[in-house]
Amino acid sequence: MKKIIFYSYLKCSTCRKAANWLESKDFEFQLIDIVKEPPLVNYLNLALEQYSDDKKRIFNIRGKAFKTLNFDIDPLSKEEIIQLLLSDGKLIKRPFLIYEGKVILGFNEIEYAKHFI
Repeated sequence: MKKIIFYSYLKCSTCRKAANWLESKDFEFQLIDIVKEPPLVNYLNLALEQYSDDKKRIFNIRGKAFKTLNFDIDPLSKEEIIQLLLSDGKLIKRPFLIYEGKVILGFNEIEYAKHFI
């Protein structure tokens, strides 16, 4: 079985829903606390490549951490965005999954079914 790397925030209900969905389908995954251990730089680079048309998709735009940023992220370089995301795991859209060389952001049952079944 292919490995799923699952970055999650323990207090996030969406993360719990995603984990429950994966468990209900008997998928095994490596659970990592996104706040204590943000995604590796190569995973963030992969996410930025995948979502290059909309960099904000990688950010948790509803969260307090993002709302306290008092600047526009659009003009930032890839390196600046990665440094920003690494500075606070709560800025990153979650759950943040890596599976088969792809990044899957958030939880949507239909999307998960497409990727995992």
